[in-house]
Amino acid sequence: MFVNPWAYLVSTLIVLPVGFIWYNPKVFGTIWMREAGVNADAAKSANMFKIFGLTILFSAMATMMLQGIVVHQFGALSMIGGMPFADTAKPSYAAFMADYGATFRTFKHGMLHGAMTGLFLALPIIGTNSLFENKSWKYIWINVGYFIICFTLQGGVLSAWEN
Repeated sequence: MFVNPWAYLVSTLIVLPVGFIWYNPKVFGTIWMREAGVNADAAKSANMFKIFGLTILFSAMATMMLQGIVVHQFGALSMIGGMPFADTAKPSYAAFMADYGATFRTFKHGMLHGAMTGLFLALPIIGTNSLFENKSWKYIWINVGYFIICFTLQGGVLSAWEN
């Protein structure tokens, strides 16, 4: 009812083109490498299969959580115990979903919640770790900016692509 596997797949894979652009040397890549202390030669010998494989896995995990944040109807669904109980829920659930089942299911609304998630979730996590690692604010904002862009686009896809 709420889960579109194509939206999940596209949302999960959004991180790759955004990362290719965001961390390109002509955008933020050179600054990020300097601030992160990453050596370009060492980066070339990294295990790219592991890096990109885990990136996709982590993005899929984030997509699963983001779906519940950007699609408000998941709150109503959780009140009845989840999808297995949708058919046996009280009539009030069916009436609520008939009235509000597609409310706020727009790309723009999903982008808003995605951006807020990036700002209010990614920033505290990355910021805290980075401060303890003695990283610069440039490093923090480059990484947080990446997640704000990714979550914004992912939120838009997840919210708008209902079926």
